[in-house]
Amino acid sequence: MARTSPARNPVAAKKATRTAPDTTRGPRRRTVRLRILAALVACAAAVGGVVAYRTADGDGGERPVTVDEASRLALSRLNLFQASPVTVALTAAEGGDITVRVEGVVDYRTRRGVGRYQVTGASGPLDHGLVVWDAGGLGLAPEPAGVAGPAWEQAERVPRQGWSPRAYTADPLDAGLQLVVELGADRPDNPLLLAQSGARRLGGERLDGRDYDRFAGPRAQGAAADGGRSPLTYWVDGDGTLRRVTMRMPGLGTPTAVEFSGQDGSAKLPEAPWLTG
Repeated sequence: MARTSPARNPVAAKKATRTAPDTTRGPRRRTVRLRILAALVACAAAVGGVVAYRTADGDGGERPVTVDEASRLALSRLNLFQASPVTVALTAAEGGDITVRVEGVVDYRTRRGVGRYQVTGASGPLDHGLVVWDAGGLGLAPEPAGVAGPAWEQAERVPRQGWSPRAYTADPLDAGLQLVVELGADRPDNPLLLAQSGARRLGGERLDGRDYDRFAGPRAQGAAADGGRSPLTYWVDGDGTLRRVTMRMPGLGTPTAVEFSGQDGSAKLPEAPWLTG
């Protein structure tokens, strides 16, 4: 992976290339879904003779997920989808003391995101602007002068020709944006498969007065059974609400971090930035 020196802006340097929870459903509904998933995975394990997890006995360190934990992890992507649009903050270390932070909203029904980015280095801020992204790539634009308000309102004022679109690269910012747009899903994952694929509970953590379990995600399909822990770590609460995801990147000591802070029902994502034909 190419590293960027502190003297250049890792976001602007790419411009020339191309190509909380579901507030309407409520915790009671989520609890019902959790119980159903837990019952299904317990039956599947019993019928198949698979011992994929064991009962939790305290917070004694890393271990396989329990039935309830697998069920909550399986629901987390669906809950994120149903809460759309949700506010998100992404922090990616680009190397060379350069960090890019994106704050915005994502709508998982359309798989689109919009936000402001800021690039900082060892000496302070280097650049800032607007970023839009979807499953296929991203677009960058300066913030329009004299336009206040959230990023999605500013993005509506940028004409189509004002965006610099491009395909994703392997750099941490791009990998993080691509991860963000893929986290939500319109159906729950299979909890039994999550457990069989190596999902593990790493511990617990309290954030803003709420308890979360930290889970190592399932290993990628085709990975060897002894292939090590997944690079993805999820923070999931008792209702299956996803609060944080981190992703370890090769060659970087600081993982890319994604934080979710609930639904933004007023957000309206613009159409124009994706009409890059």
